[in-house]
Amino acid sequence: MHTMISGKLLLVPLIPMATALLVMAARRKPNLRETFSIAGAALTFLIVLSLLPRVLAGGTWSYELVTLYPGIAVKFHLDGLGMLFAGTSSFLWIAAALYSIGYLRGLKEHAQTRFYCCYALSVGAGLGVALSGSLFTLYLCYEMISIFTYPLVMHHQDERGYYGGRKYLIYLMFTSKAFLLPALALTYVLCGTLDFSVSGIMHGSFPPGSDTTLVTVTFLLFLFGFAKAGIMPLHTWLPDAMVAPTPVSALLHAVVVVTAGVFSLCRVMLSLFGVQLLSQTGLGLFTAYFVSFTIIVASVIALTRTDLKARLAYSTVSQLSYIVLGVALLTPRAITGGLLHITNHAFAKITLFFCAGAIAVASGKKDIREFGGLGYRMPFTMIAFALASLSLIGIPPASGFVSKWFLSMGATDGHNVVILAVLMTSSLLNAGYFVPIVLTAFFGSPPVGEPVASGSLERAPFIVLMVAPLCICALISVLLGIFPDLLLRIVRLMTGG
Repeated sequence: MHTMISGKLLLVPLIPMATALLVMAARRKPNLRETFSIAGAALTFLIVLSLLPRVLAGGTWSYELVTLYPGIAVKFHLDGLGMLFAGTSSFLWIAAALYSIGYLRGLKEHAQTRFYCCYALSVGAGLGVALSGSLFTLYLCYEMISIFTYPLVMHHQDERGYYGGRKYLIYLMFTSKAFLLPALALTYVLCGTLDFSVSGIMHGSFPPGSDTTLVTVTFLLFLFGFAKAGIMPLHTWLPDAMVAPTPVSALLHAVVVVTAGVFSLCRVMLSLFGVQLLSQTGLGLFTAYFVSFTIIVASVIALTRTDLKARLAYSTVSQLSYIVLGVALLTPRAITGGLLHITNHAFAKITLFFCAGAIAVASGKKDIREFGGLGYRMPFTMIAFALASLSLIGIPPASGFVSKWFLSMGATDGHNVVILAVLMTSSLLNAGYFVPIVLTAFFGSPPVGEPVASGSLERAPFIVLMVAPLCICALISVLLGIFPDLLLRIVRLMTGG
């Protein structure tokens, strides 16, 4: 595998950082401020896109910024897994930048400059995670995400906002200090370096003969330390963070935050421990069963929530664990399905949250029991919601079907009937909490006492700015299911499955 050493990699996280500065400088000129936000997002995506050909050819990109101590360096590395995350998040930033204009202006939100600035900084930190070439770099960028997203979670600056923000920061910062830092220390003691292995996913960085007990302890510290992954019981910060504006919820659930959590866990499992070590110690199978509990229980809880964003939040908790499950099964097709779900879930879930925001702004409704007749007043929004729902349920031709197909085939390769049952049961539960929303919108009656209204709610200029991105994301979510070849090529560079 040929590696190109280039400082071009630094542009990927630095452009969002520079965008944040430009946004601050244009704080008194809203049109210019929003133009900088969109331009920064577009330029970042184009830079990531320019790195794709080498990755598709089987090569990688690398750049070491500084070595602090032997084996401890700030370095960046881009391979297929990193490209999957970087490409997804940088593209979705463009959609979120457009959507945020309509949302923030439609609700006349305060502190819009702070919002755009922190949004850009958060994306930059997330891209730093995607390009991390060492545990040390990943840890720094992972912590930066927590810091930069805190002002976004408590954006409304009311009692609920401050509570959600405090819980968000306490959970994520406590777990990273209590679990991740000791994990880094143990890794350095056992491996002599914090660099990720670049020789493939089979062997990782741990030397042969490493003490099994210490390896197990280190792995468990990572499993619980990456609380952004939303694995139970360290998931409760996620629903409480839903007090944030809808574009922030999209950032949390699709663009950066939780995706950074599961990506980090996948990176550690594949590029630090390696498939062979996880198989020998039984840690892979343990993790698969452990996250299966989250998949089922979070889906059951989602069924009980009538607030749309709360239901979507528990859906995210469940769907994230599909990604970890796939990697933990350790078979090529299961890993392929898990990694594919990083992108497939991101496009579907950002669509769903965009729809929730558009509904709230246009109609003021958040309770799904009040959605009767909404499908006729917001047809584009509800059709997009239906398409994204199909993806997360796993119905063809939507992209989520491809993920779940590979996960199922991977479980079959491992002769694991229990995991197959988990996948089937969870898909039925997914249908149970998504399908009624769509049926209510198109076939239900308006709430008692509410006058029967006519006319579209999607014509106002700021609503159009919200509906257009969600329709594009919904369409891409379907196209990724019909034409999965590009994503499969990228993932198979890592898995060979």
